[in-house]
Amino acid sequence: MAAITEMKPKKIRLGDLLIANKVISQEQLNTALADQKKSGRKLGRVLVENGFLSEDQLLTFLSQQLNIPYIDLRRYHYKPEVVRLIPEAYARRFRAIVLEDSRENLLVGMADPTDIFAYDELSRVLDRRGGIQQRRQTDSVADDELRRPLRLAVVKESELLKTIDRVYRRTEEISDLAQELHQELTAQGGVDLATLAETEGLTDAPVVKLLQSMFEDAVQVNASDIHIEPDEKELRIRFRLDGVLRVQTIADRRIASALVSRVKLMANLDISEKRLPQDGRTNIRIRDKNIDVRISTMPVQFGESVVMRLLNPFAGVLSLEQVGMPKNLLERFRRLIHNPNGMVLVTGPTGSGKTTTLYAALSELNRPEFKILTVEDPVEYRLAGINQVQVNSRIELTFARVLRSMLRQDPDIILVGEMRDQETAEIGLRAAMTGHLVLSTLHTNDAISTALRLIDMGVEPFMAAASLRGIISQRLVRRICESCAEPYELPAAQMAIVRAEAGDKAETLKFKRGRGCTHCNGTGYSGRIGVFEYLEMDSTLVEALHTGDPMKFAAAAKSQPGFQALRRAAIILAAQGLTTMDQVARATFSMEE
Repeated sequence: MAAITEMKPKKIRLGDLLIANKVISQEQLNTALADQKKSGRKLGRVLVENGFLSEDQLLTFLSQQLNIPYIDLRRYHYKPEVVRLIPEAYARRFRAIVLEDSRENLLVGMADPTDIFAYDELSRVLDRRGGIQQRRQTDSVADDELRRPLRLAVVKESELLKTIDRVYRRTEEISDLAQELHQELTAQGGVDLATLAETEGLTDAPVVKLLQSMFEDAVQVNASDIHIEPDEKELRIRFRLDGVLRVQTIADRRIASALVSRVKLMANLDISEKRLPQDGRTNIRIRDKNIDVRISTMPVQFGESVVMRLLNPFAGVLSLEQVGMPKNLLERFRRLIHNPNGMVLVTGPTGSGKTTTLYAALSELNRPEFKILTVEDPVEYRLAGINQVQVNSRIELTFARVLRSMLRQDPDIILVGEMRDQETAEIGLRAAMTGHLVLSTLHTNDAISTALRLIDMGVEPFMAAASLRGIISQRLVRRICESCAEPYELPAAQMAIVRAEAGDKAETLKFKRGRGCTHCNGTGYSGRIGVFEYLEMDSTLVEALHTGDPMKFAAAAKSQPGFQALRRAAIILAAQGLTTMDQVARATFSMEE
């Protein structure tokens, strides 16, 4: 058999080629080279970050110059076992994954296919792992004939990293560590609380390694919560992903006590108290990031259930454009938050993205001429230039107490994490009446019921009418996976919902659903998108609210120009192929139905 010729990448001078093809100017290249010298980042990344060309333009250009394909990973159906031919450490270091494994060669997607050093290292690793040992058992051929050259493709780095996060899960590692912990406890004859306390700083104990792997896996897949749930015969560990719980692993129930005790130690809770619920918090370090963890324990029939909420305080705060509001609604909301005073409320159930929307507004308002104060439980994001206070019920540092003190701090803008009681609501509304812009959240079903909820809390109608400027009610619905979206004929019951909102236009609307693929773990969904209902107070609504008449206020709100209920907004997203009618029904369910 003839030796196979290596398909090494070409060494190119990217900047010169981009200028020669009039993609960028010499001035832009000089600026990028200067930035590259300071930061040490690759030239292509610097050019994209400076806005001199888009990432798609750069990758398309590289594809043409190197005569290799540009592959959109969002629509490429890979096999996880093929991707894992490259060890995770190498995949992350060299920004590369195997996309196709054929007898002749390996198709490797790289974010930078001009990196010759990365190519040589990947060739060496894949020669060792990618089939020589397996094929030697069945084929009597020499190693040099078995070596399969790499066939390169260029891929978008952000999509490549998402694929790596999806594929290189720690499920097997977590199961192995759970088994190791079980064996250790069996050998010891049970949980030794004294030993657990003494080894609090160690990292090689099975229970410590198990928790670390769980946290790493949860952060990698962007889980919001970890649930540890003991049952009669097993311990169930679940992650909440995109608002839905998914089983991560099932382990022997006998490790539950050790696991819960270790979590309690991390949060400085009482490890001997198993009869009462406890709440605490801790901080962990994952991939050079500090993650805040809120911990809640609850006594259940077969032990203690633990829920851990993961909060990354340094995660990038979204801009208002990134929140996902429709353009016309975004313009109206932007005008509203730039008012010098008044109260703006964002409402919805837990996990509906209220805090994300408020922080997007704060990020836009955060200028040197404004003093911004927040009172939260807990502080979920940290913003430079903003004074943030975390409430602490143990020392009676409540929302109301902090708010009263805040007004003596000469603020321009105040964010209150939640209007929890009458006292907090009244102080916030008075602040809005006396020249401050107050942003806050409230747990209500829709925008119309929010204003009336303030009155139900004991606030005087005149105060609510004088201070309230606008309300956004929102939900998060799951987004259809782009990689496996397909047309879908709605069942009769869902079509009836569409007809009730869209009338005669219902028959012309087209809907989609996700078939299920490797990108979405077979669920048909990937990520979430916001649905918004917006109500801006005008003279008619103020008058109706002042009377405190619910029927009059609801009628005036529904007749307001431009008002669009949550249900209608969600159906529009479904008709655009962004979500499904299943999600619409789930997010906008009403008691009448």
